[in-house]
Amino acid sequence: MKTVVAVYTGQGLAELVKQAFDEALPDCRLINIIDDSLINDVVKAGEVTSPVKKRLFQYYQNGADMNADLILNTCSSVGEVADLARQFIDKPIVKIDESMAKEAVTQYKKIGVLATLSTTLNPTIRLIEKQAKDIDKEVVLIDGLSEGAYEALVSGRPEEHDKKILETAKQLSDQVDVFVLAQGSMARMEKTLNEATGKPVLSSPKRALLEIKQLLGEL
Repeated sequence: MKTVVAVYTGQGLAELVKQAFDEALPDCRLINIIDDSLINDVVKAGEVTSPVKKRLFQYYQNGADMNADLILNTCSSVGEVADLARQFIDKPIVKIDESMAKEAVTQYKKIGVLATLSTTLNPTIRLIEKQAKDIDKEVVLIDGLSEGAYEALVSGRPEEHDKKILETAKQLSDQVDVFVLAQGSMARMEKTLNEATGKPVLSSPKRALLEIKQLLGEL
């Protein structure tokens, strides 16, 4: 049985990924490593600090020591740490948002990036820019930071969180060909946003798991 170790910086995404994992990879084992202090430290500092990087490297190594066939980095805010770790960890590391970014730049030109945290928005924009550069394509990126949505969510007001994201999407819909959801936890809003704006909406978890399924078949 193949084993995937998923590394989380917060609590909100694990259940969603588990459901999608069971559908896409029913014959594989999923192990979760969750340190919900990581995203709090990133948000507080406004960046990925050295101590956060060190802990993430240790968790990736823990995954390798668990004999994982593959490691899933589930947090877009720390995706660039996963890029660095790929040079040192002897197991494949999949970034949850990489397949989504590739799809966005391959199929669309004007891309709206929806996020509730600047610490997630900015790395996601850099990832999309990199993917576009890799295929020598020019894209237009539209900042869709939804101010106050994250604070509403962590304060126990998920309906306000969703409303703010929806309002941001509606404001930008005339400017974009597609919306990209920078945070995997926003995937549950994919259909709602599509219906409200009439634009395609891309989220990361299921796309990442399809990538993992392909990679595990090749190992």
